[in-house]
Amino acid sequence: MNPTPHHPSSSAASAHSTAAVIGSGFGGLALAMRLQAAGVQTTVFESRDKPGGRAYVYHDQGFTFDAGPTVITDPSALEELFALSGRRLSDYVELLPVEPFYRLCWEDGSTLDYANDQEALDAQLRALSPADVEGYQRFLAYSRAVFEEGYRKLGTVPFLQFRNMVAAGPALVQLQAWRSVYSKVASFIENEKLRQAFSFHSLLVGGNPFETSSIYALIHALEREWGVWFPRGGTGALVQGMVRCFEDMGGTLRLSTPVERIEVEGGRATAVVAGGVRHAVDQVASNADVVHTYEQLLGHTPRGAAEAKRLRRKRFSMSLFVVHFGLSKPQPQLRHHTVCFGARYRELIHDIFHGSAIPEDFSLYLHTPCATDPSLAPPGCSSHYVLAPVPHLGNAPVDWSVEGPRLRERIFDYLEQHYIPGLRESLVTSRIFTPEDFRGELNAHLGSAFSLEPVLTQSAWFRTHNRDAAIPNLYVVGAGTHPGAGVPGVVGSAKATAGLMLEEFA
Repeated sequence: MNPTPHHPSSSAASAHSTAAVIGSGFGGLALAMRLQAAGVQTTVFESRDKPGGRAYVYHDQGFTFDAGPTVITDPSALEELFALSGRRLSDYVELLPVEPFYRLCWEDGSTLDYANDQEALDAQLRALSPADVEGYQRFLAYSRAVFEEGYRKLGTVPFLQFRNMVAAGPALVQLQAWRSVYSKVASFIENEKLRQAFSFHSLLVGGNPFETSSIYALIHALEREWGVWFPRGGTGALVQGMVRCFEDMGGTLRLSTPVERIEVEGGRATAVVAGGVRHAVDQVASNADVVHTYEQLLGHTPRGAAEAKRLRRKRFSMSLFVVHFGLSKPQPQLRHHTVCFGARYRELIHDIFHGSAIPEDFSLYLHTPCATDPSLAPPGCSSHYVLAPVPHLGNAPVDWSVEGPRLRERIFDYLEQHYIPGLRESLVTSRIFTPEDFRGELNAHLGSAFSLEPVLTQSAWFRTHNRDAAIPNLYVVGAGTHPGAGVPGVVGSAKATAGLMLEEFA
C-alpha cells in the first residue's frame, strides 16, 4: 500500500473539533475511525437499527445472513485503519482465507476453481484452453500494471481538480483505459468461458464488463496480491469490530436516527438535524447515497438542488435481486463463492444494464458461507444467499412485490436443477431483497446497488468529489465518490476524504 498521508496529530485536531458522519456503511465507519483516531470528536448517524449500510445482517431461526458484500480483499487497508489508534484488526475480528477464491460454473457442467495456486490454475486453464495458459500470464501482468497505477497510486488520492486527472492521463493512456474490461481481456484470452471468468469482476462494483474501463481489470491483481477473505461470524462481524474500535476510541454511533437535513449557513455546513434534534458540528461527511444527500438532505439549498439535478442525469449501476435462504442440510458440493454463468453473457449483461424488463434468464452469484464458517447456520444446516443482477428502476420500473416472488421461484428451480438438489424440501426460511428495497431501505437512487456506474466518464475527477466544490466543510465518502464501490473502494474513499477533512484542522 502507498504510505498513509500525514494526518495532523490529535493536538491539531483537538477534542474541540467535531464531525458528523451520515451513514454507517463501510465507508462511513472507516472515515469515522480515521477522524476519531486523529482526535476529531465524531458522531455517526445511522437511520437503520443496525450499523453496516449495505452490509446489514439478518438473523432468522438460527441462521445468520449477510445482506451485503461478502468478498473481502485487501486486508492491509483494514489493518491500517485499526493501526491508526494503536490497535490491531485481529483484536476485533478474525479473517479466514477463502479457497478457492471462486468456483466458476457453466451450464454444460464445466467449472474453474479460481485460486491463488498458479500451478493448479495453469492445469485447469490447460484443460479448458491450452492456448490461453500463456495468454493468462500476459493478462495477469497487465492486471498488475493497472493495479499499481489505479489502486496503489490513485486509489486514495482525491481528484478535486481536473489537473489531477490530466496528471494521471499518460499512465491511463498507456494502459488503454478507454477500452472495456472485456475487450482488454479478449486481447489476451481466446476461450469465451475464460473471457467471462476474467471479466466478470467489474460486476462486483456495479460495472458492465463491455463498457467499464479496463482499469477495473485491477480487481484480478488485487485478489492475487492479498487473497480473498471472510470474517469469522460473517461480514457483519467486521462491521461490529469497526464499531467497537470506533467506540473504544470515544466515538459515538446513533442508530435508528435518520438525518433529515444538513443545515448550511454562510456557505458552510453548520449542523445536521436528526429526529428533529439539531446537532451542531464543524464538519459534515455523507456516506448516504449521493443523490439522496443532495436532493433530500440539502434540497433546501441552491447548491443541493443544483447538484441533485446534475447527478440525476448521470448513469447509475444496475440493481440486484437477492434471496437469502436457510437449508436444513449441509451442502458440501458447494464452495464459498460460486459464480453461475447462464447461457448468455454479452446479451444478458446488455439486458441488465439497458433493458426495460427483467430478463428471462440470469447469471447468479451463490454465497455459501458455511463452507468457511459453519457457525452461520444451526448444526447440520447451511445458510446462503443468491443474487441476480437486474436492471435498476429507472430502466425497468416493474412491480417487484409481484415479480420478486416469481423470480425467486425461477431461481430456486434453476438452483435445484443445477447446484442444490432437493433445495425446496430442505428449505427452512427465505427472504428477498429487491431494487425497491434498495431504494426504500437504503435511499439508493433508482434502486441502484452500486451508485454511479463506473464508466471512465464517471470515474476519478468525473465522479462526485470527496469534498463539495461549493460548501468547503461538506464531504462525501462511499461508493458514489472516488474511487468507487466495493469494500477496498469505499475504504479507500474514507482515506482520501479523511485526509481532506483533517487538513482543515491543521
